[in-house]
Amino acid sequence: MKTPKIIAEIGCNHKGSLTIAKEMIMTAATYCKADVVKFQKRCNSELLTPEEYNAPHPHPENSYGSTYGEHREFLEFNLDEHHQLQKWCEEFGIEYSTSVWDITSAKEICTLHPHLVKVPSACNLNRDLLDYLCENFEGEIHLSFGMTTRSEEEQIIRLFEYKQRNKDLVIYGCTSGYPVPFEDVSLLELLRLRESYFDRVKGIGFSGHHLGIAVDSAAVALGAEWIERHYTLDRTWKGTDHAASLEPDGIRKLARDCRAVARALTYKKEEVLDIEMVQRNKLKKNQVKW
Repeated sequence: MKTPKIIAEIGCNHKGSLTIAKEMIMTAATYCKADVVKFQKRCNSELLTPEEYNAPHPHPENSYGSTYGEHREFLEFNLDEHHQLQKWCEEFGIEYSTSVWDITSAKEICTLHPHLVKVPSACNLNRDLLDYLCENFEGEIHLSFGMTTRSEEEQIIRLFEYKQRNKDLVIYGCTSGYPVPFEDVSLLELLRLRESYFDRVKGIGFSGHHLGIAVDSAAVALGAEWIERHYTLDRTWKGTDHAASLEPDGIRKLARDCRAVARALTYKKEEVLDIEMVQRNKLKKNQVKW
């Protein structure tokens, strides 16, 4: 069993502040011991129609602008700021990554040459985006399967095979909800993904939007090699993602537990291990041999 990689997804939980983003990077690296932090990159004028851009936020109490477009722009870092985020990640010894929601964002992030980028569930049927990444991004492409039918999954895998990029592809079991009740997490989908695609892709991951951290260790036991969870410094902050995110101590414990489970997923090297011999010699010494 590979040691799972832990992704602390900052997303937009930085509230549009580089200062908060830096603190989140530092904390994820030094306290939580995560492997990767992940942001988001969107070109809002490309993603939203004028009507959507100028409409009020559906939850005004969480908005950072008078319209949904203004809200999204407030939370958006430009390319220079993403370059700064990447430098801070290098400084604190953690991998930088980001989700790209559109081709404009993909083109910008490709210039930073991160080790991996993510295609969120919402964008995994954007053929132009997938084509661009396959043809222009040299690193790993991670992709979530939330809100996706099995026939659509197969189409995505075949596209990456056609582009000869399937061995750079990591797919994630995911239920898209915020938060997701435990009965909808559907962990056994990880077994289906492994049975269907393990020999066709680079790896299988789990992107969770549930509460707590028990489920993630179970995902590792079912073969997930990447664990991705939303991450915040304070679950009470304004914003739609904070309540379904983990605070630093949650990410720290999740990383600890997932790595412990991975270490435990072995067979015994010998019929009686060295650690057992002391107890065997002590506790079985007077037993009659058969």
